[in-house]
Amino acid sequence: MMKRIFPAPLLSVALFGMWLLLNSSVSPGHLVLALLVAVVIPVLTRGLRPLPVRIRKPGTVLRLALNVLIDTSVSNFAVSRFLAFKSLRRHPSAFVYIPLELRDPNALAVLAVIVCITPGTSWAELSLDRSVLLLHALEVGDPQELIDHIKTRYERPLMEIFE
Repeated sequence: MMKRIFPAPLLSVALFGMWLLLNSSVSPGHLVLALLVAVVIPVLTRGLRPLPVRIRKPGTVLRLALNVLIDTSVSNFAVSRFLAFKSLRRHPSAFVYIPLELRDPNALAVLAVIVCITPGTSWAELSLDRSVLLLHALEVGDPQELIDHIKTRYERPLMEIFE
């Protein structure tokens, strides 16, 4: 019964608190509206949420987070170099097709976030059958090197975590 009223309890708590903070009021009327928002929005958006997450190897999460932190930092420097000194550009931009073995919807969502937040990647698209990631990168020397990087640093850890 509680799962029907509160399908996403953390989301409900966050919405309730956010409503009160944004309105700077805890009057009875605002409390009722906050409760209404906290119940109605999660119920209406229930179908948009992916399957429940099952993290199989928590240690791998830390390794993946470290990889993302390092790669994002390196990419920041590379993009800064490119923007500051265009004459030092090493390779042209390109679209690269990356074949995926990853199938878990949550893992695919995390992969999409990772490649989209990394400086130097300006566009990404997942094929309808979820088997290929099309990625546009600012500088691509050897496309296979980029493919191997994505598969080794992100896809394999995500498969360990989610599948």
